[in-house]
Amino acid sequence: MICVVPNPYYAYSAYELTPSENLVKIVNLPEKCTISIYTLNGKLIRKFDKNEASTIQEWNLKNMYDTSIGSGLYIIHVNAPGIGEKIIKWFGAMRPYDKGVY
Repeated sequence: MICVVPNPYYAYSAYELTPSENLVKIVNLPEKCTISIYTLNGKLIRKFDKNEASTIQEWNLKNMYDTSIGSGLYIIHVNAPGIGEKIIKWFGAMRPYDKGVY
């Protein structure tokens, strides 16, 4: 039952409170698990070590260096010790970056 919402993500989610925010949620998680997010070529872009009662992990669509990810397909691996593993494919179409006028 573990999944990412919304999936696919088309530059907007109902979870976002401001126009500049990007947010998806990984839901139905066990109390303890490790969530690893990879590009299609296997590069780790983000990792969460969850150890709390909440069944949700929010992801701001940024990598481990706090840089926004690009549009594309991503692999999300959830490893829950003693329970098992789940692999999710997630697609995100990001908003074009607005450089503004300087």
